[in-house]
Amino acid sequence: MAQQFVREGYPLSEVTARIIKAAKTVHQELGPGFMEVIYQRALALEFPVHGLDFSREVWIDVHYRGKKVGRKRVDFIVEEVMVEIKAKATLEAVDFVQTLSYLKASGYTVALLLNFGAKRLEIRRVVNEKGRRENRRAR
Repeated sequence: MAQQFVREGYPLSEVTARIIKAAKTVHQELGPGFMEVIYQRALALEFPVHGLDFSREVWIDVHYRGKKVGRKRVDFIVEEVMVEIKAKATLEAVDFVQTLSYLKASGYTVALLLNFGAKRLEIRRVVNEKGRRENRRAR
C-alpha cells in the first residue's frame, strides 16, 4: 500500500500517504506537460481506487478574525486534507505561501501541494500549525 509515505507524527499521515500514492500513479501514467485540469480529472478517477472520499473544486469560506470575508475555490478536499494541483516546470515559493494562506483562512489543518508539471512529481506537505494547536485544545 502507501505505507512508505506514512510518517509518524505527521497529522493525517495515513490519508496523505494514500493521496500521494494516487498522485504518483497519475504522474507515472500521464507524465508532465498537461494542463492542471487533466491531472484533476485523472486524480478524480484514481482517488476512489485508493479508498479516498473527495470533493473536487470545492468552495471554501475565507475568514478574517472570525468573520467570513469571501470564498475561494480549491482543487480538492480529500477527507480532511486540502489538495492543490499545479502543472508548471517547478514549484515556486509563492505556490507554497498561497497554499498556506488558503489553509489558514479556511481552518483546515493539512494540505498537499502537488506539481505534475515537473519531470518528477513535486510534493509539499503544508501544515497550519495554528489550526493544529486549536484542534488539539478542542479535544
